[in-house]
Amino acid sequence: MKRPVLALAAAAAVSLASVAHAADLVVIASNGVKGALEELAPHYEHASGNKLSFKWGVAAVLKRDIEAGAPFDLAILTNAIVADLVKQGKIAAGSETPIARSGVGLMVRKGAPKPDLSSPEALKRAVLSAKSLTWAKEGASGISFLNALEKLGIADDAKRKADLAADGATAAQKVASGQVDLGALLINEIMAQPGVEVAGPLPAELQTYTAFSSGVATASKNAAAAKALVDHLRSPDARAAFKAKGQEPG
Repeated sequence: MKRPVLALAAAAAVSLASVAHAADLVVIASNGVKGALEELAPHYEHASGNKLSFKWGVAAVLKRDIEAGAPFDLAILTNAIVADLVKQGKIAAGSETPIARSGVGLMVRKGAPKPDLSSPEALKRAVLSAKSLTWAKEGASGISFLNALEKLGIADDAKRKADLAADGATAAQKVASGQVDLGALLINEIMAQPGVEVAGPLPAELQTYTAFSSGVATASKNAAAAKALVDHLRSPDARAAFKAKGQEPG
């Protein structure tokens, strides 16, 4: 792994050559990109001299924080939320950049039998036979999962036995502890959580992808450094890191 890391550092150094002074960047980012960003951040900091401070959370909740005036230099949230923040003047128009996208999957407790999810009918059987379900109540994955269940005509059945979570990590904990049978979450987030494993993705006919974009804060005093960070996140080695975490790079 030494060669990719060195290549990543070199690429970052080149892209950051125009940034005159080290900066402290505040990055507000969805949990949906946390795994890859936590791996990439140290390489960026080493190459640039800049320091990154992350605020993680559910994208919808982070949006409200930004609307309430939370300071930041770069946001990495779902496409729709970034677009809305541009309309509100919170994110600079033209700074929106695709970063990665993720599909939705179901998770089970590590070592537990995995249900068949190979078709819409198989997913329907799995959901109806599960004693309990969970997903993040405001998460993009939960919305996508419910949309799929609406198409199958079983959304109300699922809601009646749902134990909703504040975020994906809490949903995973419920499954890992055995408190809940099945949970829905972005596949890359499932891969990052202890005690659970991916049972499978939603069937192709019902799968939807959550796309994440970055945007530079209109009020940022470190716009050049923020843009350099975005370049870093779109480098070939960074793209490989996103793939390794179960995502498709933007």
